[in-house]
Amino acid sequence: MTIIRKSMYINGKFIAHDSDKWIDVFNPATEQRLAQIPEGTAEEAEAAIKAAKAAQPAWEALPAVERGVWLHKIASAVRAREAELTQTIIAEGGKTHGLAQTEVLFTADYLDYMAEWARRYEGEIVQSDRPNEHIFVFKKAIGVTVGILPWNFPFFLIARKAAPALITGNTIVIKPSELTPLSAIIFTEILHEIGLPKGVFNLVTGYGPVVGQALASHEDVGMISLTGSLTAGVQTLLASAPNVTKVSLELGGKAPAIVMADADLDLAVKAIVSSRVINTGQVCNCAERVYVQQGVYDAFMSKLLVAFKQVKFGDPSQQRELDMGPLISEAALQRVEEKVAKAVSEGAQVVFGGKREQRTGYFFQPTVLSHVRQEMAIMHEEIFGPVLPITTFDTLDEVIGMANDSDYGLTSSIFTQNINVAMSAIKHLKFGETYVNRENFEAMQGFHAGWRKSGIGGADGRHGLEEYLQTHVVYMQYQ
Repeated sequence: MTIIRKSMYINGKFIAHDSDKWIDVFNPATEQRLAQIPEGTAEEAEAAIKAAKAAQPAWEALPAVERGVWLHKIASAVRAREAELTQTIIAEGGKTHGLAQTEVLFTADYLDYMAEWARRYEGEIVQSDRPNEHIFVFKKAIGVTVGILPWNFPFFLIARKAAPALITGNTIVIKPSELTPLSAIIFTEILHEIGLPKGVFNLVTGYGPVVGQALASHEDVGMISLTGSLTAGVQTLLASAPNVTKVSLELGGKAPAIVMADADLDLAVKAIVSSRVINTGQVCNCAERVYVQQGVYDAFMSKLLVAFKQVKFGDPSQQRELDMGPLISEAALQRVEEKVAKAVSEGAQVVFGGKREQRTGYFFQPTVLSHVRQEMAIMHEEIFGPVLPITTFDTLDEVIGMANDSDYGLTSSIFTQNINVAMSAIKHLKFGETYVNRENFEAMQGFHAGWRKSGIGGADGRHGLEEYLQTHVVYMQYQ
């Protein structure tokens, strides 16, 4: 059987990999090998940075609106290859068809959205305390940026990092996850076909401890944006520290969902299930723990179990109408098994699911845990799988304290029909995002940013764009 081998993209070329070290890419639903990618080296990371550095001055010199034209071209080309990209994301990541297609189209929309900032981002003129002086605040490109991607949204995260970088005059080096690199390689094919100037966008494949470390520790890199685990974020901080490089991190989450006694329970169940099983629970802003007010617990659980029993899962490449697919790898499957087993050993009860499926692929059943206590590990450690632990509370003050009792602070949600309760929760919840009476899914014009160990900086909207800019203040005295 012929092995499909892919190439990295550096300085406008698909480069030969001068090594016998390759990484296998597998379909998590079938465990079949899809392709091989180069196991990149520090030297190849260095070459990509060098290319990005050489290309950056000319790219920044273009009027922003011309850079925006390039982003619009990329968006159109992405839409033209939507079917191929959708199938690739399904194959490499185990995503359902609907979610994979949404990722492709949302990516194109995101590129268009960021392109429109070309005429909108701006500096300031500040009032001076002196006569005959103007104070100008210019917003300028940082230079060479790096994007280190996770495997759970392998295509969209390219745009989330590259689009604001490019529109503001930076160049970029992307390192995709070694688990899901194939859609990123198609992205480079798109850039090559439309003729994006060489060196503006570069892609290096490989492992984090080698390629990621080389990129994060390089003195010519002005900013690193990483989406990944807390461990990966700490490693990036340590690597970047000697150069005092700017770092933007989106890390883990442990999102609480609060269900008040006056909530629309049908709406709450629908939103929480959607927020738990999306991408098989492998999303940082998923609902990870549920707090139900005493008095509606039995009614909520009854409706929740009906909804969980209706969750359809399987191989997304064979079945189109599914709610979730497999976990990304055997290691991920084992981690979820271990977390459920530990919760049970601490007194939790499995009321639905709770096991891996005895079939090919990395499938874990949609799972509901009851009799969960706040001090249990499953209420504090990120699960990253289709498992929902549920406990109860009496008062709003009590549940706010329980919700905030976390190392993480990315997203949260509350379900209530009382505006006073909603506003009080919004005031006291210590999270970067709070969703009221809806599922956990952010908008491109918002700002996706976590508190505490969920990250530094953020993405999307005007604030996300400004992550890729630095200020230059000029004091101009005149006669």
